[in-house]
Amino acid sequence: MRERQSERQRRSAREFEAFVAGAGGRLLHAATLLTGEPPEHNERARRLLTAALARTYAHWAPERGEDPYDRTRQELAARFASTAWRYHRHRDRATGVLARLTPQERLVLVLRLYEGVAEEQVAALIGLPSERVRVICTRAIATMRSTPAGPRHPRPRTTAEGVS
Repeated sequence: MRERQSERQRRSAREFEAFVAGAGGRLLHAATLLTGEPPEHNERARRLLTAALARTYAHWAPERGEDPYDRTRQELAARFASTAWRYHRHRDRATGVLARLTPQERLVLVLRLYEGVAEEQVAALIGLPSERVRVICTRAIATMRSTPAGPRHPRPRTTAEGVS
């Protein structure tokens, strides 16, 4: 019996490793978008993803038919939502257009636009009415559109452009 159980655990561990190898990059990118950190300095995103993957592994049972990607995404979103208030006052760490968004706006945008989660599912996941999720998403998109797309400082003209 013990041999059968240990073989099952080894198989489960291999399946989980294969899942992480296949989905880890996309999940890390989602976590990085949530935190607003630059990809080369995304320590908080890595911690969030590690915690989400640990919870997923603790409840790992693909034979139940549960999608491990959805489970990990839910854990990632829940952990981000529960810890975002601690980091919100340090928004200067966030970069780019996402720095202008609140953590809740980033969460809704990442789930809706990057992950393609339906509005009703996002609402259920974060505990808000669908209408509120729609308003948050619309406001966040408007904020992103109002942000200048180019660099903050104009680039200097070179001699090839007519400056001598």
